[in-house]
Amino acid sequence: MSALTDKAIVKKELLCDVAGRDKYHVNNKHDGKYPPLPPSKIVQRAEELVGQEMLYKLTSENCEHFVNDLRYGVPRSDQVRDTVMAVGIAGVGLAVMGLIGVISSRNKRQKQ
Repeated sequence: MSALTDKAIVKKELLCDVAGRDKYHVNNKHDGKYPPLPPSKIVQRAEELVGQEMLYKLTSENCEHFVNDLRYGVPRSDQVRDTVMAVGIAGVGLAVMGLIGVISSRNKRQKQ
């Protein structure tokens, strides 16, 4: 599966095979916000999806959405949310800088 495609096949693989020698961390960071489903239900839902082709979109249906939907029944991605926020903040910053530039330019012309 590539981030450039819009489809992905759900596979069942050992974590050590996927991660290889890279470090990994199981992150259940939303347990305080959303009640996790029982482990048996999470596994059942995941196994039902093995082999199925699913939509994959970096911004709305990525692997983080997938695992959060399995665990909590809520497809969400903090990575996407954080990126959208950062882009929005950068856009506002650029707009403010542009406005300051326009005002500064007008002030210089008026002084001449």
